[in-house]
Amino acid sequence: MRTQDIIPAFGLYGEQDQFPDVLHFEDFSVRAPVHDWRIAPHRHSQMSQLFLIASGWIDATIDGAHHHANQGFFIYIPEHCVHEFVFKPNSNGGIFSFPLSVVTSISPNTTQILSALSQPFVGRICQRLERLTTLLRDSTVGQSPFRAQQVVGMAHSVLARLAETHLAKVETDQKPKHPRLFALDDLISRHLRDGWSASDFANALHISTGHLSRLCRAATGFGAAAYIEQRIMEEACRLLAFTQLPVSEVGYRLGYFDPSYFSKRFRAARGQTPTEYRSLFTNQAH
Repeated sequence: MRTQDIIPAFGLYGEQDQFPDVLHFEDFSVRAPVHDWRIAPHRHSQMSQLFLIASGWIDATIDGAHHHANQGFFIYIPEHCVHEFVFKPNSNGGIFSFPLSVVTSISPNTTQILSALSQPFVGRICQRLERLTTLLRDSTVGQSPFRAQQVVGMAHSVLARLAETHLAKVETDQKPKHPRLFALDDLISRHLRDGWSASDFANALHISTGHLSRLCRAATGFGAAAYIEQRIMEEACRLLAFTQLPVSEVGYRLGYFDPSYFSKRFRAARGQTPTEYRSLFTNQAH
């Protein structure tokens, strides 16, 4: 299930139009049956999604990692992650799509919340999350003059609960990311082809390169240059897994104009060559 040379990026799956509302909710039955219960690889650059499974199951591949979620579980997918799904036919459930502006406007903002919501994860739908998502769904179909404010407020409650659920599962010593690193991540995604250095990104963020490195190291243990390369290699993994671009073209698209150097850096980051990494997915396809 790989595209030829691009990974489709949508608002809602299969749609290129502007996001239709302050938040979007739909049942599985709206889109999945039309596609024979299989959703091809794609991503969303400006929204995250929450899948709630009421019956049946979903097999999901998110940035190359496989997840299986049964009845009573949820799947959360942040922006930029490439994902594809196979639904058990006639599965029931709902999908909330949260524009990035809603996710990042949680107040009071904490690095713990944004850090938790920057990673895909699967979890059980507890009673509290079920109550909150029911209220959120009801708010989306309401006609109140202050409907938008109610929807955003309820969305923040749902997202905060999801962040709590995730933080309870991960290592307690995992360090949150500084807010500037989320801005850095956005800049990296917009300048993948441009070959920007750490100083270029620091200038765009109006801080010194040393300060940027300290922020990166505090959160991840890596300096700025290594942090940036790690994010670029994440995109390389997506392109290798979900497109049929030649390895050299993947490197070009990420600012590496010497194919051998790109392969060297990829191997240093991932422990295998780009071709070896891609073979993991081509073998699965057969």
